[in-house]
Amino acid sequence: MKFKPPSFLDGIESPVDGEKAMRKYARENRPLDLFSAPVPENAAEGSDASNPVIVVGIDEVGRGPLAGPVVACAAVLKSPDALLTLNDSKKLTRAKREAMFENVKEACVCYAIASASVEEIDRMNILEADFLAMRRALQSLGMPGINESAPEIPVEVKGSFADALGAPLSSLVPPLSLQNSLLIAVDGNLKIRGVPPESQIPVVKGDGRIASISAASILAKVFRDRYMDKLAEKYPGYGFEVNAGYGTKFHLDGIRKLGFTPEHRKSFHPKL
Repeated sequence: MKFKPPSFLDGIESPVDGEKAMRKYARENRPLDLFSAPVPENAAEGSDASNPVIVVGIDEVGRGPLAGPVVACAAVLKSPDALLTLNDSKKLTRAKREAMFENVKEACVCYAIASASVEEIDRMNILEADFLAMRRALQSLGMPGINESAPEIPVEVKGSFADALGAPLSSLVPPLSLQNSLLIAVDGNLKIRGVPPESQIPVVKGDGRIASISAASILAKVFRDRYMDKLAEKYPGYGFEVNAGYGTKFHLDGIRKLGFTPEHRKSFHPKL
């Protein structure tokens, strides 16, 4: 089922304003009495003792390439304006994304970058592999109710949802109430399969409208580009370092000349 952007984002263009609107909505619509004790002063902005909340931005890269994994990132910002230069990663040059990478990490109270492999993409299709990578990212941050296997590429993770709440998960009553304090802003028009639908809001073009999605977009893109650089060293002649596995003319010429590598998706084989 496809979803339209929520009405509370109407007229909002700035990722910072979108993040503020998402946090306001979350504070006003999350269940109360989640904690057995007040939230400490160092809790993420938007939390309070009666209604703690975390807005999690999540995005993916790598759905369209002929080669390489799909990569997803879940990110929680320290504040809506933690990094004012956040925007859709596709609108930024690679040099700009690389220059921002460490600053984006610093702007996050927690994040996790996870993936689904070429073999998983071929076995379950790209959309389901996309959802798998997203669930792995959420699981790495401590979201309950998810029990996925470890990905082929190790997850890069900083902190957890406990850090975003500013309190140990054991203080939640009951522990599974953590999911009631999460609002996941998903880039696109679909909800993540295998994650409680009531905890998610899809946002079309969210990587340019919600700051936490923008952060996730940049982290996922830089992570995947760097991984494709390593594949370019292992499999020269396909231009992975410049095309990230997409079907450019140089890449297709490389396939014609050298054949497919183990990193090519069998279900994506082009007509040559």
